[in-house]
Amino acid sequence: MKLIRPASLFMLTGVQDNSSKVKLWVGGIKHFSSADPSHTVVQMPAMSPTMSQGNIAKWRKKEGDKIEVGDVLCEIETDKATVELESLEEGFLAKILVPDGSKDVPVGQPIAITVEDPDDIQNVPATVAGGSEIKEEKSINQNVTNENKEQEKHLINTSTSELPPHVVLEMPALSPTMNQGNIAKWLKKEGDKINVGDVICEIETDKATLEFDCLEEGYLVKILAPEGSKDVAVGQPIAITVEDPADIETVKNSVSIGSGIKEVKPTHSDDGNEAKAQKTSIARISPSAKLLIKEYGLDSSSLKASGSHGTLLKGDVLAAIKSGKGSSKVSSSKEKTLTSPQKASPAVLTDSSSHIEQSDSFEDLPNSQIRKIIARRLLESKQNTPHLYLSTDVILDPLLSLRKELKEQHDVKVSVNDIVIKAVAVALRNVPEANAYWNAEKGEVILCDSVDISIAVATEKGLMTPIVRNADQKTLSSISSEVKELAEKARTGKLLPNEFLGGTFSISNLGMFPVDNFCAIINPPQAGILAVGRGNKVVEPVIGSDGVERPAVVTKMNLTLSADHRVFDGKVGGAFLSALGLNFSDIRRLLL
Repeated sequence: MKLIRPASLFMLTGVQDNSSKVKLWVGGIKHFSSADPSHTVVQMPAMSPTMSQGNIAKWRKKEGDKIEVGDVLCEIETDKATVELESLEEGFLAKILVPDGSKDVPVGQPIAITVEDPDDIQNVPATVAGGSEIKEEKSINQNVTNENKEQEKHLINTSTSELPPHVVLEMPALSPTMNQGNIAKWLKKEGDKINVGDVICEIETDKATLEFDCLEEGYLVKILAPEGSKDVAVGQPIAITVEDPADIETVKNSVSIGSGIKEVKPTHSDDGNEAKAQKTSIARISPSAKLLIKEYGLDSSSLKASGSHGTLLKGDVLAAIKSGKGSSKVSSSKEKTLTSPQKASPAVLTDSSSHIEQSDSFEDLPNSQIRKIIARRLLESKQNTPHLYLSTDVILDPLLSLRKELKEQHDVKVSVNDIVIKAVAVALRNVPEANAYWNAEKGEVILCDSVDISIAVATEKGLMTPIVRNADQKTLSSISSEVKELAEKARTGKLLPNEFLGGTFSISNLGMFPVDNFCAIINPPQAGILAVGRGNKVVEPVIGSDGVERPAVVTKMNLTLSADHRVFDGKVGGAFLSALGLNFSDIRRLLL
């Protein structure tokens, strides 16, 4: 399978500057260098589980001030409340990177620099984190993608002062919407020779499983993201290569992995070990942790303290909230009430215990990357796109007669869905206002030049939508063969990006199931999707050739249009369904 690539190169030069080593510390990145004084970069922390950015309300310390453990550095306004950020180490505040009043500072962005020795305040380097400049934030909107990539790069630490030239391969963006992917399979092993164009691994994206081929010759030194690695962020290092095979062992032995890549692990962990770990005594609770405990109603005795001298930190509380292991005081009190012998009958206790046992009996089913993206986009579509629903019934008998005639007289086998695709494409050509999409930036409707129909295909990994391009100009037999080929590629995960990216209108057909009608969700940026139900035989009055109305059995099929109301008003939607109905009543016009 040939991979269509964006213009950007999915590699960067490896860690070549070995004058400093970088280690991750709680609250920032601590730097040690022979040329520059040791210093710590304090980053905007995640003060609550839902926080993605915050505002610097007030700095409690000034540049040059002494900092003790537990001192409050600044006040941060989060999406929940104004919280104090306290220091976990002694030192001196050397530089404030984000001043008072700064708005929408992303989580992870550097906000200050501290040093241990006051003599080092004036010698703090202008660049930190491997050469990326730290600037004061003056704009409201800040893109932190590059900062996150820099942090990921620093998680690869070199242990020697001099390393031969090497290249760090990053997780590429194999589709415009991809922000993370899974390593499905490595096709090269450590030590293998790599030629230009060789496929080194298969990556499962939000659309399909694609091959990642190398753009340079060399040798695969180290695989940083093993097979089965999940949710590897775009730009995160996945492997290291060198040009000279003699350098393989040198580089391999000098690189340690700390990329934080998720791997598939057993569903059930050792609950006993977790329980023992949580029985750590808590000597002190930080102010931020107290606020979170109060806000979420947690029982502090069930939390594990990781700070020095038994200090419970905000990170400990956040970890408990995210894992769901922090038991609340409310639930604890309820359990005590239920287990009290004076207030609870044996029957109530039995029912309660059986209910608890039932609630614990479940199995986690891992989601594919495709299904995760589908879930997110369906939610975004329903939240952000005003759906307009229009429904109509069409007589299916002329279509069934044409299908039978093509098979018997011309040996051409086409499905009902193939003819529906052609009918919809011709209707879109005749009503061009329906073959359009909404441009949010311009705030206007954009008409599409071609009629490209996306077909919903169910696969084991999720719903895929391969595209029949220029469907209004193709014959029924051509559409039939193309749909079969695309559907097979979709089921095997071999679709190319140009075979599923784009499309101007979608069709979802559940006619093969006992589904009479349904409403489909629009696939943005498209403005319409047609839901096709099954055919049902009904008795209706039909006017015969003699002009007399008589009851007759006909096959009717329901069609429901889900349309973006910003593009489709009632007139456009009605005109489209009228044109579609004419195509079904005079089905032979599709052969023209």
